Amino acid sequence: MSQPLPQVTSMPGPWYRSVTAKQWHALIASNLGWLFDGYETYALILTVGVALKQLLPAEHLKLIPLYAGTTIGLTLLGWGFGGIVGGIMADYIGRKKVMMISILSYALMTGLSALAWSWGSFIILRLLVGFCIGTEWGTGTSMVAEVFPMNTRAKAAGIMQSGLGIGFFIASLIWYFVSGAGPDAWRFMYLFGILPALMLLWLRRNVDESERWEHANQHRSQIREKVSRGEQLSHDDHKYSAFTLKALFSDKTSRKMAILGLLMSLTTTVGWWAISSWVPSYVGATAAKHGLSAAHWASASGMVYNVGAIIGYILLGFLADAWGRKKTTLTYFAMSLILTPVLFLWAHQLGFILFLTAVNGLFTLGQYTWMPVWLPEFFATPIRATGVSFVFNAARFVAFLGPLFAGYLITILGGYSIAATIIGLIYIVGFVTALFLRETKGQPLPD
Repeated sequence: MSQPLPQVTSMPGPWYRSVTAKQWHALIASNLGWLFDGYETYALILTVGVALKQLLPAEHLKLIPLYAGTTIGLTLLGWGFGGIVGGIMADYIGRKKVMMISILSYALMTGLSALAWSWGSFIILRLLVGFCIGTEWGTGTSMVAEVFPMNTRAKAAGIMQSGLGIGFFIASLIWYFVSGAGPDAWRFMYLFGILPALMLLWLRRNVDESERWEHANQHRSQIREKVSRGEQLSHDDHKYSAFTLKALFSDKTSRKMAILGLLMSLTTTVGWWAISSWVPSYVGATAAKHGLSAAHWASASGMVYNVGAIIGYILLGFLADAWGRKKTTLTYFAMSLILTPVLFLWAHQLGFILFLTAVNGLFTLGQYTWMPVWLPEFFATPIRATGVSFVFNAARFVAFLGPLFAGYLITILGGYSIAATIIGLIYIVGFVTALFLRETKGQPLPD
């Protein structure tokens, strides 16, 4: 039986000096993959209202918030299925290969979204885009966790996760200039989404497969040979021979981590998709009441929000290495709970709203980093991508109802403020659940 790989260690001095070229390449690839996912996701949030004005019959235009919530919700549903499938694939065929498949597939599906001719065709394409997007995050998260040493793992995870905010910012910036290009402006946003396919050649040449996965895959092959010879398997061998999703829930410890992690993931996902994804629309509507351009203010708020989010992503990773995973995550959940009513209920001046938008982004979107930081430390290498992908993506099977419910509340309540405040109570669930998770700061990844 092959021996486990030694834990990756770091050299004395500033953390970044100990990072090798191959580790940087893995981090850059994971960051870029998530950046492109972020661009595509926020392009939908920014353009869904404009697209629906063109794609819906005139008599349905008053129900745009409900249709928008449905469109976003179905994208999340596809994301959930795709993410779990992608995580399982990454445990069987490799992190690098699945990352390449993901980037190619969502680039193609995003480009096809620009050709939608009706709301029906648009939501079908969005469902497919969501499926393709979902496969990337768990793969990149597992790769980064497996190649970085323990004292820089959280920092690298924060930098990887910041790709989402950078993608959001780029989408907001492009929409700021493209939004005035006429009724088909939204289609240009999706055409830009084809560009990620260009990075495939670089990824193929410069990014190595995770040695931890290769070691686990070799061990899995040895176990299959034992099974074919009719040999008795040890308890440890069973975690390599069992289907990864089954293995995740057959072990008491990994099952507990998956369930608790799922509750926290649900909090973060519902909190963002059902509340913060409406921030550009809320700011745009507020600007319109002052006689200003709703589209431009929505784009500006998106950029400001995502500047805060990028800082929040990276900051969480550094704080997790300094304070610990649990204390940092609890802080982010508590601040998100407080800031939601502050932004949506108590702020009225546009300048102050933009400031709060940035702070809100730091905590409500920045909190996503707890997942690439904490989750890989809960699961062993043979099921790591399956475990982190399940927790990250299964939440979407419930969270996809969040935008639908939010759209309904906004419609019947006549605005965003009360609806956002009600749904914002979800952060209490994440805060309480985090208290039951174990601290993993300074601990090696489980083999």
